[in-house]
Amino acid sequence: MLEKRHIDVTDRVVGKYVNDELNLYVENEPIGKMTVNEQGKSEYQLNNGYQYRDNKFYQHTDVTTGKDMKYTDCDNEEGWC
Repeated sequence: MLEKRHIDVTDRVVGKYVNDELNLYVENEPIGKMTVNEQGKSEYQLNNGYQYRDNKFYQHTDVTTGKDMKYTDCDNEEGWC
């Protein structure tokens, strides 16, 4: 069964400064960018599936829960063991 979760990825986020904005990545995957507004406050524009909240970055993802059923070739079990 799949369950939606918000995973804290803050410690895996890195930034690369390009053209007056900070591009953000998680494991080399671009997740958005950070800019600073005229008042000096950081603003985050994140891709779908990511969120910045309470000074942390979160990834929205589906995780497997419950019994881990796998398909295998079993005798007289029609593939499920």
